[in-house]
Amino acid sequence: MQRVFLLIFLIAFSSACHQGDTPKPRGYLRIALPDKGYQAFDSVYPYRMEYPKYADFVPDTRESAEPYWADIVFPGFKGRIHLSYKTVNNAEELREYLEDARTFVHRHIPKATAIREEIIMHPENRVFGMLYQIRGKEAASPLQFYATDSLDHFLRGALYFNVRPNNDSLAPVIAFLEADIRHLFSTLEWE
Repeated sequence: MQRVFLLIFLIAFSSACHQGDTPKPRGYLRIALPDKGYQAFDSVYPYRMEYPKYADFVPDTRESAEPYWADIVFPGFKGRIHLSYKTVNNAEELREYLEDARTFVHRHIPKATAIREEIIMHPENRVFGMLYQIRGKEAASPLQFYATDSLDHFLRGALYFNVRPNNDSLAPVIAFLEADIRHLFSTLEWE
C-alpha cells in the first residue's frame, strides 16, 4: 500500500511541475544611461565646444581624413559622432557643402520612414545649422547635422552605432545623444 501511495505521489508531483512549452516574449538588455556632464574641447582645431564626459574626442587618422576631422566616441553605447570640418572660401563652396550634407541625409531614404529637419540657430556664437532626425528601424545614422558661420567654417556630424541598426531598440540612446548634440550646438564657437 505504501508503494502504491508513493508511486501515485511521485506521478502527481512530476506532472504538477511541468508547465508546458509556453513561448516567452523577446527580452532586451537594460540600457543604463550615465549622468549628463560635459567637458571643454579647445585645441588647435578651428572650433571649440563642449562634449560629454562619457565620450572621447578622437582625431580621425584614416588616410582619407582631412584636417580637423574627428570622432566623438561613446564606448558605452558602441557609437560615435563623426565630425568633418571644411574651411569655406566662397559662397559657391558653402553651397556645395550644404548640398553634400543634404545628399548624405537623403541617402537614408530607402531605409527611413521619415526625415525631420530642424533649423538650429545660435547667432551670439555665429552658429547656424540644421539637425536631421532620420526615423526608421534600419536607418544607418539616426541623427545628422551641420553647423556653419556662413562665411569661413562648416562642420558636419553624423551619429553611427557599431551594431546592426535597430533604431526602435536604440531609441532611448538616440534621444539621450540628441540632447548631447544640441548641447554641442549651443556651445560651439569658431576660431
